[in-house]
Amino acid sequence: MISNINACSALVDIVRTTLGPRGMDKLIHSAGMVTITNDGATVIKELEVVHPATKILVDIAKSQDNDMGDGTTSVVVFAGELLKEAKTFVEDGVHPQLIIKGYREATTEALKKLNEIAIPIDEQNRSEILLRCAQTALSSKLVATHKEFFGDMVVKAVDRLEGNMDKSLIGIKKVTGGSITDSFLVDGVAFKKTFSYAGFEQQPKKFINPKICLLNLELELKAEKENAEIRIEKPEDYQSIVDAEWKIIYDKLEQIVKSKANVVLSKLPIGDLATQYFADRGLFCAGRVPEDDLRRVAKATGAIIQVTVNGLAPEVLGTCGEFEERQIGNERYNLFRKCDKARSATIVLRGGAEQFIEEAERSLNDAIMIVRRATKAKAIVAGGGAIEMELSKHLRNYSRNVPGKRQFIISAFAKALEGIPKALAANAGLDSTSLITKLRKIHNETDGNKWFGINFMMENGLANNYDEFVWEPVGLKSSILNASSEAVCMILSVDETVKNPKSEQAQQEQRKKKMMPGGVPGVGRAMKGMGGK
Repeated sequence: MISNINACSALVDIVRTTLGPRGMDKLIHSAGMVTITNDGATVIKELEVVHPATKILVDIAKSQDNDMGDGTTSVVVFAGELLKEAKTFVEDGVHPQLIIKGYREATTEALKKLNEIAIPIDEQNRSEILLRCAQTALSSKLVATHKEFFGDMVVKAVDRLEGNMDKSLIGIKKVTGGSITDSFLVDGVAFKKTFSYAGFEQQPKKFINPKICLLNLELELKAEKENAEIRIEKPEDYQSIVDAEWKIIYDKLEQIVKSKANVVLSKLPIGDLATQYFADRGLFCAGRVPEDDLRRVAKATGAIIQVTVNGLAPEVLGTCGEFEERQIGNERYNLFRKCDKARSATIVLRGGAEQFIEEAERSLNDAIMIVRRATKAKAIVAGGGAIEMELSKHLRNYSRNVPGKRQFIISAFAKALEGIPKALAANAGLDSTSLITKLRKIHNETDGNKWFGINFMMENGLANNYDEFVWEPVGLKSSILNASSEAVCMILSVDETVKNPKSEQAQQEQRKKKMMPGGVPGVGRAMKGMGGK
């Protein structure tokens, strides 16, 4: 059990320095690819963790990323603090089940207190609150210096969503070149121009209120399959076969033109014959459209993807306010604006280095998830370690009324909560011990100081973070508490790790199959390519 805790602590130490607005980035070099990020889930994923107990922390980071989009580093750091406190009890001979019981009780009480002090979102100031939540999420990212610019963009993108807040309706497209402030929001769908054939430049590139036809159909002349065989007795029979093929594709194209569609998109190729045919009749077409983009266009415009052109009724065609093909940097993009069937949005990201744009995309994804959760949660709390310090104070007071060993365990849980603001201060180069002592004193004075936390904008490093608009959704904090507590309880419940010998033997046999008798991997394949046996 101690070895499992030590292994988890090693992982926590790696990601701890990425926490907060002043957290450091990690440069991860893997398989020739370079990734620069401070996103906890990305760091852990790129590290390729193999220790079985440590994989539990990897799973909760991924779960946090999928469910909330942010707090991936916090959930791992808090779990590490809980394990650090539990290690002392285990070494003193306390049974793990007592620790687990105490941690679960502390989690329940902390969640109860969290929901009591959370501040409901005022519908009149909803946009401002969501904007502050987005800026808080972006403040610890690479684009923190432009958090106002991107925060406004994220809130507008989420405002476009309706009903179940389907995140797939928000697309993020990356275009290398220009400044990061050249990024913009499209109130609809945008995707990169697909592969084009002869005649494409003759097609119109802009429509107002177009009719849009979406296909999962190939529109080009194709050679017969290798196994196809046709027996003919005279040359005229071959010509009739060729004529039939041309008639089939021309019939398809004529059906599309008769449907009065202005824009034709297909998941499969649209060849040069069809491209020129549509250009001559004033239609725009694009083939090999990525499936996710095609589905977003379908949802946004109301079009229904067709697998045949027979019977193209007006109700299967979609529409939008404006379609345009536009040059963005070195790329051309197809833009579908003012889509009212299902409100959608696309963020077009600009920037210099490819690694910078990749990290900006991860940052915006976190902010989008946070704003979605804030909209659903209807309540917020102050960030910067303020809520953790308040919950820590409450649990310390609560533990005084609990008899037996559980009192010390709940108190240890309270101490672990202080690990978040402590890491925030340490990552900014501040005196973490001094600041935590001051925070503890402030929170114990009166309830009016419950929102005081770490704030680097202040000279003394402390501030009322609610008044300073450092806000986070209550759902984010409750998810961190739940996920960390459950992961730690699972790790503590394991007293021995057993390796399956059959599984190890199977892996060794698999390695042997990939090696030559001489023991050098890959040589056999090379010799075979040179004529060796």
